[in-house]
Amino acid sequence: MDRVRDLASKKAAVIFTKSSCCMCHSIKALFYELGASPAVHELDMDASGREMERALRALGCNPSVPAVFVGGKFIGSAKDVISLHVDGSLKQMLIDAKAIWHIRCTDFVLQILKMDKVMRLVSEKGVVIFSKSSCCLCYAVNILFQELGVKPINHEIDKDPDGREMEKALIRMGCNGPVPAVFIDGKLIGSTNEVMSLHLSGSLIPLLKPYRSLS
Repeated sequence: MDRVRDLASKKAAVIFTKSSCCMCHSIKALFYELGASPAVHELDMDASGREMERALRALGCNPSVPAVFVGGKFIGSAKDVISLHVDGSLKQMLIDAKAIWHIRCTDFVLQILKMDKVMRLVSEKGVVIFSKSSCCLCYAVNILFQELGVKPINHEIDKDPDGREMEKALIRMGCNGPVPAVFIDGKLIGSTNEVMSLHLSGSLIPLLKPYRSLS
């Protein structure tokens, strides 16, 4: 319980998640859309994850993730957060906690610059994947492309100093969850679900044909 409270108090917005949880991805995406950059703690990748999960349940979070804290206070799980967003309370909570600020001209310019950086990177080569080093789905998509004879350019945004802003830019471009985000010939194909659907339908290989090297 002490570790949970300590982590929850270190940043204005904190989300406890699991890497495989789709609702966790949705709540993170909502916070990014609102302009917040929450601290994200993935319990399935933390040695103390089981104990932290029990502590979150003791706080009333059921299921245990996503568990959201704003200004050090427990807000609730996905259902509670979505309700607060629908009635307009969530954004004001984030502003009051200084998790977000009213958008200024300089903020807007920064967003455009990071969008431009993403677009420059996707133009480097025919097949580009934005990923995170700890993401198992990113790894799976990379392996799929390699098995199909393609060596994509892989940008790990958790190792990029502009990673948070690039993550927001990818979400604004239509990515459901920022990684893995796959681009072919400069066009956004999508994330894991879209790539796998294209592969199963037989549509992926024709898209990759110009970039395959089976030697």
